[in-house]
Amino acid sequence: MKSNTFSFKLTEEEQGELVQLLRQSKYRPATVPHTQIAASLPDCRINLYNSGKLLVQGKGAEEWVTFTLETEILKEARLGYEDVFDPEASQPHMGIDESGKGDFFGPLVIASAYVNEELVEKLRAMGVRDSKKISSDNVALNMAKEIRKLLGDRCAMVTIGPRAYNRMYSKIRNVNKLLAWGHARAIENLLEKVPDCPRALSDKFGPTHQIERALMTKGKKIKLDQRTKAESDPAVAAASILARAGFLYALKKMGKTFDFEVPKGASEKVRRTAEKLVAKKGPAVLLETAKCHFKTTDQVLAEVGFSRKDLPPPT
Repeated sequence: MKSNTFSFKLTEEEQGELVQLLRQSKYRPATVPHTQIAASLPDCRINLYNSGKLLVQGKGAEEWVTFTLETEILKEARLGYEDVFDPEASQPHMGIDESGKGDFFGPLVIASAYVNEELVEKLRAMGVRDSKKISSDNVALNMAKEIRKLLGDRCAMVTIGPRAYNRMYSKIRNVNKLLAWGHARAIENLLEKVPDCPRALSDKFGPTHQIERALMTKGKKIKLDQRTKAESDPAVAAASILARAGFLYALKKMGKTFDFEVPKGASEKVRRTAEKLVAKKGPAVLLETAKCHFKTTDQVLAEVGFSRKDLPPPT
């Protein structure tokens, strides 16, 4: 399936040149939140965000990127040349990413996905990209189904539910160490299915040795890489979508179990929802539904007339 969505990070100079380009009469101005400028053509939408991120979407997106953006702004060909900029991306390796780390409710989910040259080509054709760039939960869930169908047993997932998460955190007292443990398990689990995978790549969230120390016999033999913005790698992008889908499914199941609509993140809405939940079911329910080291826990308990002393120890 041909991709109709492309994103780029532009320099300040490139942003300025693009703004001038999009002010030409053939572009129709559009109003899009958080953009420096937004415009459209009959079959293409172009949004330049304040962050410098450029998002191009529509049936004509690829043609516009190839014949306008690359020739007039970037001054180089990038589309179709991903392997030139990152030659390791098409070589056999696995990517690891997580979802739920910043969410008060729900589990921490870590996924791993294996790719080779053939799989990378198919993932790119599907438009697989970092889950954080996918605004719709339904799009992420549907894309995760397609990824699982493509990869088969060449992916793995580790879900650390709230009770287990709170128990582990009470002993480790460090989110990055807990995350490293989850990454190591996701690597080990995938190596059971693809034992000859030579390399694992993840986003850099802490010292590499934290993951290395958590690896067991099989994992000790793999080359472990971490880098910032690793989600640009197709294997890591696939893992990010699988992890997000796993997290969303877990929230839905939790909502049915405890009879409430589970919001994502750690906003005021999340806090208000937690207050109603504790008022109805008691403070111990947080051990089953939330990550209790968040400061949100203290705020919620105080508002409902409790304190951390009223929380039973995680078991």
